[in-house]
Amino acid sequence: MEAAPKTEKGEPKAARGKGFSMIGDDDLHNILSKLPALSFASAACVSKSWNTICNRILFSRPKLSSALSLHACPHVAVQEVLEKVLSEPIRPHFAIANVGSGFSLIEAFRLITKRLGSRMPFIISTANGIIGRDSLTNEYREEPRVAMVDQFVTDIKDYTASVSGCASPVGIIMFGEGLVDMKPIIDVLDYAMPMETVIVGDEKGRFLYKSGNESRNVCGSTKYLSDAVALVFARDNDKSIGIGDIQFHSTLSSGVSAVGPIHKAVSVKENCSEHTTWLTARKEGQHEVLDGQRILDDINNEPGSCIKSSKLYIRVTKRRKCCIGSEKPRLITSLAFHGVKGTDEGCLYVNGTNIKTGDYFQFYQSDPNTALSSCVDASSNLKSLKPDGNSSSCHRMRAVAVKKEIFGGLIFSCYGDRLFSRRKIYSSRFTESFPGVPFAGIFCRGEIGRGFSSLLGESNKEGSAHCMRAYSTVYLVMSYTLARPEH
Repeated sequence: MEAAPKTEKGEPKAARGKGFSMIGDDDLHNILSKLPALSFASAACVSKSWNTICNRILFSRPKLSSALSLHACPHVAVQEVLEKVLSEPIRPHFAIANVGSGFSLIEAFRLITKRLGSRMPFIISTANGIIGRDSLTNEYREEPRVAMVDQFVTDIKDYTASVSGCASPVGIIMFGEGLVDMKPIIDVLDYAMPMETVIVGDEKGRFLYKSGNESRNVCGSTKYLSDAVALVFARDNDKSIGIGDIQFHSTLSSGVSAVGPIHKAVSVKENCSEHTTWLTARKEGQHEVLDGQRILDDINNEPGSCIKSSKLYIRVTKRRKCCIGSEKPRLITSLAFHGVKGTDEGCLYVNGTNIKTGDYFQFYQSDPNTALSSCVDASSNLKSLKPDGNSSSCHRMRAVAVKKEIFGGLIFSCYGDRLFSRRKIYSSRFTESFPGVPFAGIFCRGEIGRGFSSLLGESNKEGSAHCMRAYSTVYLVMSYTLARPEH
């Protein structure tokens, strides 16, 4: 008589099968209903009876599963969400995914379809915020994208304090995601940082980054997309004796001039998906509400107006409440340029959002004469930093001679402001002031420029924060001050 075939553990197969058959349908139902989706799908293939029970579990009632991940890395975020939604029995018939604007739709689409299969109906879209049950804490969260600005500013302050003992960095170089409205982010950053902190950068671009601090690289060495990234320059408290200080200086040349009277927004309608705004307005001090075409016609008839051949903007004065964390909000005033696209549905049609009823604005047009004059002023401001090579360029404190040396610079120039590009006007401003000093630059679709330096003389004339530029060139100059003992 032959012995019953055995499993690897020595248990007879017949006995093993008999053990499973002794489990009642109700108990098996309870066991299978607790399996994650992939294990549940495998269990449904064991036998006809198991398949029947699995179908009973699945089709007893419709089931919707969802999860939210706030992780900055798309790979990890997708993994967290899918692990949560597939942690229970489910056989998806469709999928909807919403991702932050800093994520790549193509990359997120590829990651999700790899797990769910290519035959399932699937829609993925970019959202301005996410509502859902957190994949890690199981709590419901409502996370508009702007809520992450607090964390962004806090990270900058915490890093700066960790290396310098002060929460204010010397300078910040910003790069913004092209699909994101950077103005609210810059407004909060401007509010949080003292005027001594110079802030420059590119408002609209595409970027990848990797932090020198591995704990901030959520994918290790993998680079990933975000809404904005900041390169932070902080004083180093642990520097060696004899090492001097690095300072940032900024100046600006502008290529726009004001045209026409001040207007007040009356009706405002936003298209957040396209980052545009429709509005009507009235002239300051008047009651008549003007539609978009009437507004443009009036501006076109203003003396000195050349809007048909120039780039047109509105510069909006915004008063908004601002705070960081749990502190009490307070009103701040900021200025922001919005490019005019034309008229649509009887309204003035402009780029950007965050314009509200009651905001005041004035039209600005690109102007070659203003640009040339401003370039001359910028050149004078740059030359004022240049050491003259004699003893007057040094000052004496406690028997120590302190000398300032310009060692580099960066230029952020508007892509549309290329009036003098063939004549190398922008680079010549720097090379004439600091011959032999290395510098580099980029053409932007929105320049960021803010600084306490007297070089940026127009920054506070109106008592308003003015960081977002238009048709301008922002120059960043870096100097090094070395303390040397006298011989």
